Amino acid sequence: ETIRRAGKISHKDLSDKWQRHKELSDCRPLHRATFNRWREAIYDQFSIMIDCQKTGGYLYFIANPQDIDEDKLKKWMLDSYAVGNVIGENLSLKHRILVEEIPSGRDHLTTILEAMKDNRIITITYRPFKKLHGYTFPIEPYCVRLFENRWYVMAHNIHYGDIRLYGLDRIENIEVSVETFKLPTDFNAEEYFSTAYGIVVGTGEKPEKIIIRANEDHKHYLKSLPLHHSQRLIEDAGEYADFELYLAPTYDFVMKLLQVGSMIEVIEPAHLRKTMKGWISDMYQLYKND
Repeated sequence: ETIRRAGKISHKDLSDKWQRHKELSDCRPLHRATFNRWREAIYDQFSIMIDCQKTGGYLYFIANPQDIDEDKLKKWMLDSYAVGNVIGENLSLKHRILVEEIPSGRDHLTTILEAMKDNRIITITYRPFKKLHGYTFPIEPYCVRLFENRWYVMAHNIHYGDIRLYGLDRIENIEVSVETFKLPTDFNAEEYFSTAYGIVVGTGEKPEKIIIRANEDHKHYLKSLPLHHSQRLIEDAGEYADFELYLAPTYDFVMKLLQVGSMIEVIEPAHLRKTMKGWISDMYQLYKND
């Protein structure tokens, strides 16, 4: 991250920056042999190539920055590492740094990823929120997805023969089988969720063009953090801004819009406006007697 921000940087400048981070370096310089080992480790883990410009002074730079920008998982991992390092350097502020918990990420994610590497069937004991006890059954794990601080595994349910999503926070036990499965050759996880808002898929809604209007207070939030990768700005009229999205308007998308109340209005399609009106009417019934 230091090299990326600098563009090009000498080993001396890197060593000076390293030495100033007392929590990491113990005030010792960054030896060239150590740095070269780390360069190799970074390439092995992330396929990021830190190269050296020999003309005009020995300067280090990232030779393939496009690989970081175009690979969302790699970018997320690097951002996580960078944030983790920054917090690690400032643990004296731990009572003033607030984070959100991700349920069961530590407990089951490693096991599921290990099974996915070898395409192994896993048997899970799963207890839905509304059930008093769990059910045990085998699944073929296709991919995992992080959404709103919860990890999910998308898998082929062998018994029912369909694709389902399971929240890792509802899994009580996992056992990895010696049996393997064949991942469909045409399966593409990113494509599968490309027109979904979150993790709700297969409920019958078709992807379509949706136009929403954000008021002056909320439009900046949508510009800085889009609701969906398809989001694009149509018009910024000052008092409001209109955005176009292309996705399936499932109930989790409706819930997201309701979270911000009157700061967002659905302009089209008409049936989604009607759905929003129904939810708002139901909410009104809860408070109308106050």
